[in-house]
Amino acid sequence: MERDYAKLTVTGKAERSLRRGHPWVYGEEVTAVEGAYENGDIVDVVSARGRWLGAGLVNDNSKIRVRLLSRNTNDRFDEAFFRRRVAYALQYRAAVMGADFSACRLIFGEADQFPGLTVDRFEDVLVAEVLSLGMERRKELICRLLKEELEKLGASVRVVYERSDSSLRAKEGLESFCGFLSLPGLATETDGHVIITENGIRYDVDYIRGQKTGFFLDQKYNRQAAARLAGGRRVLDCFTHTGAFALNAAAAGASQVTAVDVSAEALKQARRNAALNGLEDRVEFRQADVFRLLTEAAGGPRLWDYIILDPPAFTKSGATADAAYRGYKEINRRAMQLLPRGGYLATCSCSHFMPAERFERMLAEAASDADVSLRQIEARQQAPDHPILWGVPETDYLKFYLFQVV
Repeated sequence: MERDYAKLTVTGKAERSLRRGHPWVYGEEVTAVEGAYENGDIVDVVSARGRWLGAGLVNDNSKIRVRLLSRNTNDRFDEAFFRRRVAYALQYRAAVMGADFSACRLIFGEADQFPGLTVDRFEDVLVAEVLSLGMERRKELICRLLKEELEKLGASVRVVYERSDSSLRAKEGLESFCGFLSLPGLATETDGHVIITENGIRYDVDYIRGQKTGFFLDQKYNRQAAARLAGGRRVLDCFTHTGAFALNAAAAGASQVTAVDVSAEALKQARRNAALNGLEDRVEFRQADVFRLLTEAAGGPRLWDYIILDPPAFTKSGATADAAYRGYKEINRRAMQLLPRGGYLATCSCSHFMPAERFERMLAEAASDADVSLRQIEARQQAPDHPILWGVPETDYLKFYLFQVV
């Protein structure tokens, strides 16, 4: 069948990147354009020799000129195409998440071949974030298909809420937007709260006012792994946010849990979550700057024998990676110095711009400066509902380590 899409010719460098599996074409990599298109349309991408490399969503306003949707010449980008893609994503989550399918990430951008789209499921609530113009133009279609395909699996959808307030929207020429998507059969007025259960712990997810989509699902199984070490120990959970690591530790039998965050609003939500689980008397919530708290605790009595470091991303670009390295090293060195020999450390980074090999080098330097050795228990990544697509390093972002300090 004859294709009627505009055709963009790209450099040899772009061709090699696409053939290795990466789905992006940058603006400077386009050498010629044949045919007309509007931003957000689907275009064909070809090599200098005319070899077809794929079809994707184009946006001249973005540094990423084309985001590939398909490498199959037979694909036609109609409703049936997007329904298949949605069904594949749901079938994958149902298979890998099992009982946790009710609270998980359903769409993870490029890893699911929905470039620039994230959708999280919290029971009967879907929360979407749209970061590309191509997905912006198709978001109602895709969310409707998600609702219909979930219903085929026996799940109901009551609300679809969009949290597209990232500064990355501006780079696509898009304004920020937060609000309910008006689709048939869906509510457009709620209090913005839904209760989920993860690892046996209940959480009140505030999907309108909470960070990102309301809850960080990617640490699901890392919290479970961390909890296995908590029994009988005095735990310090740094950057606790809504209290997830702290509550898992308390439920696992920690003798004492101190949960620290600089945000009063986050701690308010964390206390609500503790009360939901009858753990309000088992966790002390403290508002403090973690760097200052770790510094002030130095030289005093050993207050904790297990420290959990789950900081926000210290860097969101390569330009600030060196400063982030120093920040990660500082908190890890101080945590190691505060722990007794035989104590335990859980530490992580959620930044793609701090790759595992560099993060591990930082940990080795921090241990040397703290005059301790690290016995590795586990090295982990994000939960499988946030799949890592080989050839797309941006999908590989979460590093999580459990150590004993010896």
